[in-house]
Amino acid sequence: MRHHEELLVSIVVPLFNEEDNIAHFYAALCDVIDSRPERFELVFVDDGSRDRTPLLLKELAARDARVRSLILARNFGHQLALTCGMDYAAGDAVITMDGDMQHPPALLPDLLAAWYDGYDVVQTVRLSTANVSRFKKWTSSGYYRFINSISKVEIVEGGSDFRLLDRKVADRLQDFREHARFLRGIVSDIGYRQTRITFRAPERFAGESKFSLRKMVRFAIDGITSYSTVPLRLALYVGLCMGLVSLLMIGYVLLVKYYFCEAVSGWATVVVAILMLGGIQLVFLGVIGEYIGRIFEEVKGRPLYWLRAIYGGAENNGEKQ
Repeated sequence: MRHHEELLVSIVVPLFNEEDNIAHFYAALCDVIDSRPERFELVFVDDGSRDRTPLLLKELAARDARVRSLILARNFGHQLALTCGMDYAAGDAVITMDGDMQHPPALLPDLLAAWYDGYDVVQTVRLSTANVSRFKKWTSSGYYRFINSISKVEIVEGGSDFRLLDRKVADRLQDFREHARFLRGIVSDIGYRQTRITFRAPERFAGESKFSLRKMVRFAIDGITSYSTVPLRLALYVGLCMGLVSLLMIGYVLLVKYYFCEAVSGWATVVVAILMLGGIQLVFLGVIGEYIGRIFEEVKGRPLYWLRAIYGGAENNGEKQ
């Protein structure tokens, strides 16, 4: 039986150029946690912001002993910023969420209630997002259908990085140190007792999403290559089919040449076929290159991130692997 007053809950919040959101998010968060019986630590991670975000986080850490601000040396990306925060979180439960108010702090009691019911992972699922474009809805839905069709791990459509992890799950997650990180897949695959809570995401409080189309594509590719080798297998299957077609074409050429004693017509068709085969080869060389590139990144053995400064808690500079 967990005694609420003895428990420490860590809330990890990655931030990138969010100077207009920090004060409002912090106030909304305090409105919730100040009325709770648990103890809280707030672990903010600045992911190489170019605005006043690091300064504001330093000020927060100076006036609130619960706040620890981790300042990354450069921009490492959302997934690695989350990883950094979880590495430094010391709570009995670790909650990760974004600081733009699209992950509503008012939902925190529901996550904790599910944790008290015995669940080790409490995953939130977005039913909808206010003012999101139809293009993003369509591409997101199509992506989840596609990745679930080729992967053995179920990735929940609408799943987000707003979740609660029990301490033992957070500790186990630290063993996963790949650079091309897809935390939604890792958490789905890690096991333990899991449950889901649905919510409707409101608009951002201020500013625009930093998740550009280029980052969305990169994130999607990371998810596919992290949890499926089907693209590589598809390259093999397409190669076998094209090899069979080429054998049939050779048979056709020999038949026309020696049986009908005629010149083979259709040079345009031959050129088109060559271009098509060349294009397919280049595409699948690119697919193979994606996997080889990931191998290259992993074998270098470099740290996932490094810090410029730590404010609050035991203040010091440092890094983790």
